[in-house]
Amino acid sequence: MFLYNYYMNKQTTIQFDTSSQKYTCNIEGSTFKTARSTHVEYMYKKITGKKASIEELMGTAPAPKVDKFSINKRFEFVENLVKMVASGVQPSAVITGQGGLGKTYTVTKTLKAAGYQDLSDLASFEEGTRIQHSKGFTTVKGYSTAKGLYRTLFENNGSVIIFDDCDSVLKDPIAVNLLKGALDSYGKRIISWNADMKDEDLPRSFNFTGKVIFISNYTQDKIDQAIRSRSMMIDLTMTNEQKIDRMEFIAKSDEFMPEYDAEAKADAVRFIRKVKDEAKELSLRTLISVTKIRSSNENWEELAEYVLCA
Repeated sequence: MFLYNYYMNKQTTIQFDTSSQKYTCNIEGSTFKTARSTHVEYMYKKITGKKASIEELMGTAPAPKVDKFSINKRFEFVENLVKMVASGVQPSAVITGQGGLGKTYTVTKTLKAAGYQDLSDLASFEEGTRIQHSKGFTTVKGYSTAKGLYRTLFENNGSVIIFDDCDSVLKDPIAVNLLKGALDSYGKRIISWNADMKDEDLPRSFNFTGKVIFISNYTQDKIDQAIRSRSMMIDLTMTNEQKIDRMEFIAKSDEFMPEYDAEAKADAVRFIRKVKDEAKELSLRTLISVTKIRSSNENWEELAEYVLCA
């Protein structure tokens, strides 16, 4: 019989019965079975919702890498890197990691502190109007085609462009080729569009002088190598404990939920740390919800536990 005890947040045991040729997975006494008897990796993902290699399941994978820098130190690195991009020292940056814990906020806050104006929602900005504000930034969210990317780079030339969860430009091979030219760190950065050009307001090529920041929930290994090699990258992937460390850091800021007192926010952080293994989600939305419950209810912990864990 093959037996491996794997500990995530709960005790998980995987057993293989050679007589029945079936795998069995036990999680804290609850038994789940699957008929896929020859693929333990598939069975494990089906049961837990997580991927694991056969080496990991057999306990022979190398020890996980220990983070040398705390999560708050890594966010400090993000601020430093954004300043480098804003000043033109570095043409681009890639910030990766789970959503909901302040990547976008940190980037935009740092740019504003450096004197940059958010041009994304200016009423005076119309499609086809080229932004020439050298101290401005604009944010692009959602889906974009390669042609849309070309237009975005042209219309925002000279400013900082933030692609926030706009992962389509990171997967499209034509878009990636455009970004290769835009992100080069030496000489003129000429971007060309040699396909049929029906838009007469767009040139077939131009010299790109802007800067680009990518914010993505992707892991770094899913970012195209051409973009990785041209950009400085910071990974903000976090364990549950690190997520709460980040929440605690943010909760102490006067800018975060200033209408609520520090004690309520501190109590919310302590409660989230206590139930972190059962919580459905750990993000700033979690902290906001628990803080509101803590401040509005006398017997608040039961309600908070139900909202977070039920």
